[in-house]
Amino acid sequence: MKKLIVANWKMNVPLLKSWRGFRAPRGVEVVVCPPFPYLSRFALHASRFKIGAQDVFWEEKGAFTGEVSSTMLKGVGVEYVIIGHSERRKWLCETDEMVNKKLIAALRAGLKVILCVGESLSVRKKGIAAAKRFVRSQLQKDLARVSRFTLHASRLVIAYEPIWAISGGHYGHPTDDPKDSAEMARFIKGIVRSTLHAPRSTIRVLYGGSVNSKNVKSFLHYKEIDGALVGGASLDAKEFRKMIEIASQSSRIG
Repeated sequence: MKKLIVANWKMNVPLLKSWRGFRAPRGVEVVVCPPFPYLSRFALHASRFKIGAQDVFWEEKGAFTGEVSSTMLKGVGVEYVIIGHSERRKWLCETDEMVNKKLIAALRAGLKVILCVGESLSVRKKGIAAAKRFVRSQLQKDLARVSRFTLHASRLVIAYEPIWAISGGHYGHPTDDPKDSAEMARFIKGIVRSTLHAPRSTIRVLYGGSVNSKNVKSFLHYKEIDGALVGGASLDAKEFRKMIEIASQSSRIG
């Protein structure tokens, strides 16, 4: 299975010229998620890498000011969509119920979903068992009513975001231990497999904490981790390309 490296540019203006001529290397699937206004421009390069959106709404149309539907995203060449990112859960008060509705709408429309789950520092301080309980609860709520008839498992990717490890410890803790992340990824795959009756081999889990060219290899070293959801480091084209090359080497070794 190819490693999956996703660039989440958040609310930052992308530098299109930095991506001209870029082609994802063999063995790595690259997804770039720019802000909504830039999706159609980057879709022109979709043969070189995949295009993702940072959010989606659960209705197809109607009086929902400021929202964007799955159909609209597909219409401009989007293949992936991030749902339930920790920043949206925090700043926009997104609940698991809202995440679940978005996820179902996106999957029904044929989009591939990158579902974000992960615990806060206060939870993690209670230990890995508490973190697993929290993540299990998130997954069960987010995947409610998502059956194998609604979903082809290959269209669902889970991004494990230990919130306390984002931005290299910005939230008060250093980056996660890759061994712990691998344990959590294995745990997540078990939950998704049992919830959706999906083969373990089809379930991909990304690491979504603070990751860059200096530490990405240590995470991808573990077979349980299938790639990375990259935030700040993806804004630097040279840095991000280094990460992709490391992922490519990791895929060849694997």
